[in-house]
Amino acid sequence: MSSGSQAIDTNAMTLIRYVMAEQKKFPGATGDLTALLNSILTACKAVSSAVRKAGIAKIFGIAGQTNIQGEEVKKLDVLANDLFINMLKSSFTTCLLISEENEQSIEVETDKRGKYIVCFDPLDGSSNIDCLVSIGSIFAIYRKTSTGPPVEQDGLQSGRNIVAAGYALYGSATMVVLSTGNGVNGFMLDPAIGEFILTDPNMTVKPRGKIYSINEGYSSLWDKAVTEYVRRKKYPQSGKPYGARYIGSMVADVHRTLKYGGIFMYPATKDSPNGKLRLLYECNPMAYLIEQAGGIASTGKIPVLDVVPEKIHQRSPIFLGSREDVEEILDLYKQYE
Repeated sequence: MSSGSQAIDTNAMTLIRYVMAEQKKFPGATGDLTALLNSILTACKAVSSAVRKAGIAKIFGIAGQTNIQGEEVKKLDVLANDLFINMLKSSFTTCLLISEENEQSIEVETDKRGKYIVCFDPLDGSSNIDCLVSIGSIFAIYRKTSTGPPVEQDGLQSGRNIVAAGYALYGSATMVVLSTGNGVNGFMLDPAIGEFILTDPNMTVKPRGKIYSINEGYSSLWDKAVTEYVRRKKYPQSGKPYGARYIGSMVADVHRTLKYGGIFMYPATKDSPNGKLRLLYECNPMAYLIEQAGGIASTGKIPVLDVVPEKIHQRSPIFLGSREDVEEILDLYKQYE
């Protein structure tokens, strides 16, 4: 090897190697969760590849369909959803799939069934595809707790039952942020070898940040607690005001909050009294990761992970991020009750 070329790090911790090391800590582990995570990673790699060449391959643009949230579905959405469903079914580890793009839950065929339930948003922030803003995929994994064939009810578990959760961010690089209940780790995709490499071990969210993140276009519809909180961040009695950052792609906004601290808010409004983000495949996975990283995720009244869902596409308000920042708005909610 010439002196100018870089030596390859043979100790690079890949995501699957990391998961297998975690698996070793549980003597009774079957390896099913490792196989399931591997299938999700393959889907993320394929979506990342499609996102990178969306323009060239002519797969962005409107497919002429509308998803159940009333958003026009992009071709890339359809592709990402198909990739996730196919990979999850063919992993032989899942029994029920709940996707943002499908009105009903998807029961896995009997001969391919396993014990896990996966709730996922195959392409979050897809309305940003055409302007090249960062987008992502979000997922949460649960165990089936009932006997008999899988039914939609099996997926209606609180976030406290999550086995593993994470997201892939397709930004300036592709990164997967994952927790299997033992802290949060970030893995960057190295396109040269097609593997996710551990680059951000033991991610933690700062106790307090300097950024607030909310769509201020809806400020006339906010309740008193949110209005007062944002006012305090903009016009503090002492110290510097907080910076305002809002991307409009949940994965990107949460990732920034995890890295830099601060607070991300998508509150209930007069128009959307239950909030806008979906509980099972947006709020729960992100709340799980933030809690694992030492932060807080709340609906404004109770922790997000304590909400027991009644419908698969249920919505929820959410406030997540640095412990001290979130506690501040929770105090305001108590005050204004």
